Amino acid sequence: MKRWILSLAVACASLSWPAIEPSNRPERLEWFRDQGFGLFIHWSVDSQIGSVISHSMAGASEDYLRRYVSELPKTFNPRKFNPTDWAVLAKLAGIRYVVFTAKHHNGFAMFHTKTTGFGIGATPFQRDVTREILDAFRSQGIAPGLYYSPDDFFWLYQHGKIIDRNRPELAPSSDPDFLKYDQAQVRELLTNYGNIDVIFFDGPPEGLRELAWKLQPDIVVTRGAMETPEQFIPGIPLDGPWEACLTMGTQWQYKPTNEKYKSGGELIELLIETRAKGGNLLLNVGPKPDGELPIEQEERLREIALWMFVNGESIHGVRPWVVTNEGDIWFTKKRGEDTVYAIVKQKKPWKFGEWRDITLASVRTTDKTQVTVLGQNDKVLEYKSDIVPKTAWRQETDRLTIRAMRAQRLYNDHRWPNPVVLKLTNVLVSRAAGK
Repeated sequence: MKRWILSLAVACASLSWPAIEPSNRPERLEWFRDQGFGLFIHWSVDSQIGSVISHSMAGASEDYLRRYVSELPKTFNPRKFNPTDWAVLAKLAGIRYVVFTAKHHNGFAMFHTKTTGFGIGATPFQRDVTREILDAFRSQGIAPGLYYSPDDFFWLYQHGKIIDRNRPELAPSSDPDFLKYDQAQVRELLTNYGNIDVIFFDGPPEGLRELAWKLQPDIVVTRGAMETPEQFIPGIPLDGPWEACLTMGTQWQYKPTNEKYKSGGELIELLIETRAKGGNLLLNVGPKPDGELPIEQEERLREIALWMFVNGESIHGVRPWVVTNEGDIWFTKKRGEDTVYAIVKQKKPWKFGEWRDITLASVRTTDKTQVTVLGQNDKVLEYKSDIVPKTAWRQETDRLTIRAMRAQRLYNDHRWPNPVVLKLTNVLVSRAAGK
């Protein structure tokens, strides 16, 4: 008997078990999907000249590079920087997590680091903006996140290498010293700045995402471990969690001239489409070099804030419905519940106090169903006491018809151009949905 046990132990010891690859934890991915809406912040030393962030170094002359790394830090002094203002506005806009560019491709560290002198500590400002931003957003209940670029143009410049991206010979994995440099910075960020919920590796993630999961096992790695479409929304839902990152205008960093912004309504519709397709939207802002948000970006966040103040429950904690949309009506479904949100884009203006009939093919009511318009109580139409704007509905074999009124005044002139959301509780999938 003892020999048999010994033989079994030897046999088991000789087996080669496959290593378990580190990855995002499933429960954390569900948490991430519930958040739905994040704020991307691109800000670096070259915001002073209004250029594309970092990339002007690629292909630049020696004189340009010398002045970039030696002169720009001397004048970076954002004296109007108040991240609490950003965080309060973000909370109003329904943003649940933030992702700040701790280091972009240029290699300029927006945090205090022992690894390089090319960073915020070498500027007149000196303060650790990364710490202050993370603390400000945490204070508003917004999950802290970081962007980190494994590519580092300053490191390449220091080592006499050509500055470019996506060349295997220039990747950190091609040079052990380069990789150690990146790992030292990631270690600083994930040990000196408290709990970090999200990290975005904009470049080769090998050797860095594994370190992130080791240091903070609950961290969610977005780019580097999931699909992160940039500047577009996929035509169809993607498998698993994903995150679309979009700018308000044409540039990630502050662009003082020749910029063209999307309207607030367009950004709201992009958020709706992303959530209907099961993704998160990471919407970008680019602070000015003095530390304030451009007024155009603040205005758009405030338009989003009003819409989200009314309709935020259709965006947070939701998953896709059986169809993403029926024409101009988009759907989300509350996770774990039989509640569906029908988000009605305004192809033509929905006038205040006007009844409208809306037909749905994918939703079927039950005897427990309730249908309401988010934000209003279905009892009062201001100054019209003889009208009761109560939502009604009629279920037929192949369709559901809802009769609703827009009865909440959000603007002084009674005009509201953005989507109206119908909330339908205790509903089923219609048999017609599969046809």
